[in-house]
This record gives sequence, C-alpha cells and structure tokens, in this order.
Amino acid sequence: MTTALAASPLNAIDRCDSCGAQAYIRVVLNEGELLFCGHHGRRHEPKLRPIALEWHDETSRLHEKPEPASD
Repeated sequence: MTTALAASPLNAIDRCDSCGAQAYIRVVLNEGELLFCGHHGRRHEPKLRPIALEWHDETSRLHEKPEPASD
C-alpha cells in the first residue's frame, strides 16, 4: 500500500506537514510518510534521507511554465 501511495503524483490537496503549503516532496519511512514543501524538504533532508525508504521529489514542477489555455 505504501508503494501505491508513493507512486501517485503529488497534487494541490497534498500539504506540507510543517507549514501547510503545497507539498512537492514525499518521504516514505517505515512508520509512514511525510509531506513537505520544497523549503522544508530541503531543511529536513540531511536527517531524513538516510532513513527514508523513498524520497519522491517533484520540486522541478515549481519551475515549469504553464501551458496557455486553448479556446
């Protein structure tokens, strides 16, 4: 079940566990998962990365340009 959750992309309803901003990083641990915005993900990465089962990072989406709407 954890793998299925980790495989799904993060979306606007996924919120950072530290500040409530949109989550772009999912960290899967033995005990469950944590969601972080880019800022808090980078802040906690040195401590969490060594114990993480999976580190799912979608922060590259922050630099994507939106596609124009079609009429």
